Amino acid sequence: MHVLRHAPHGTIYSYEGVEMILIMATYEQDISVVFIGDGVYALKKGQDTSAIGTKGFAKTFKAFDGYDVEKLYVDQLSLEERGLREDDLVVDIEVVSSGKIGELMHEQDVIIHH
Repeated sequence: MHVLRHAPHGTIYSYEGVEMILIMATYEQDISVVFIGDGVYALKKGQDTSAIGTKGFAKTFKAFDGYDVEKLYVDQLSLEERGLREDDLVVDIEVVSSGKIGELMHEQDVIIHH
């Protein structure tokens, strides 16, 4: 499981996490991805990164399906705290409670935080 918890811009954590997910997916790994905290901003539609001089990568999440990365989860509380709703997100994703995220994490062999 990959846990994306950092804002998508200003650090390399989220971007490198996405790259790592795609690389691992090419090796047919069973991958789950969860977005918590400021990591939910990575999923927001309509991001304009021109003012910060960096290329946005939110549309990359649409490529996950082509790599068989289909277990995508977002923390409901993290969305609510940031004023976001499910229809604000660039991909279809399962919105789950923090408790459910804990259960999913408990089932994993490896958890990688980005």
